[in-house]
Amino acid sequence: MRILVIEDELNLQADIRTALEAESYYVDSSADGKEGYYFANEYPHDAAIIDIGLPGMSGIEIIRALREQGSTLPVLILTARSRWQEKVEGLEAGADDYLVKPFQMEELLARVKALLRRASGTATTELRCGSISLNLGTQQVSLDEKAIEVTAFEYKMLEYLMRHSHEAVSKTRLSDYLYPHDDDRDSNVIEVLIGRLRKKLDPAGTLKPIETLRNRGYRFTLCDNN
Repeated sequence: MRILVIEDELNLQADIRTALEAESYYVDSSADGKEGYYFANEYPHDAAIIDIGLPGMSGIEIIRALREQGSTLPVLILTARSRWQEKVEGLEAGADDYLVKPFQMEELLARVKALLRRASGTATTELRCGSISLNLGTQQVSLDEKAIEVTAFEYKMLEYLMRHSHEAVSKTRLSDYLYPHDDDRDSNVIEVLIGRLRKKLDPAGTLKPIETLRNRGYRFTLCDNN
């Protein structure tokens, strides 16, 4: 599962990341409100941990904007001990839970797990486009109801392309999503992954599920975007 952390106290952000990764969660993080809001919109996450006092865009503004767009992303807000008004404002904006600083990491993890359990009751467990389906819980890929083997990176790329099938996705965007903390990115790796996915998803060469758009990137073609 993938968790978004938006926290401008870098030491605390690093501690939260370490605790979450120790529990085998993938973590995206930002210290800036506007960048964090971009991540929340651009990439699929299972939950978000958002500090209220952020530069660029406040946590309240982020949550309110997400809810106005119809997002049901589970959100845990972080707030200062003395600011009870922030708790009320955050919950009214659409946050699911709050945690007061300072806190123990064990409590944060317990609250995140509780959010994920509650969300799993209503969350979509399958993403399907044409004859290709993804089980979002087990990360299993199926073609015509038959399971096919893909690597973790291939799965992440395929899910991203399917979720953004209404638009062209550039190599840069794919690299940013797959390798968010790697400054030495190579577009050739993206080409290799695309090539491998095409072979696995379309062994007969008739489906053409991933289209190359000249100078724009790639688009998944099997979803109904009308």
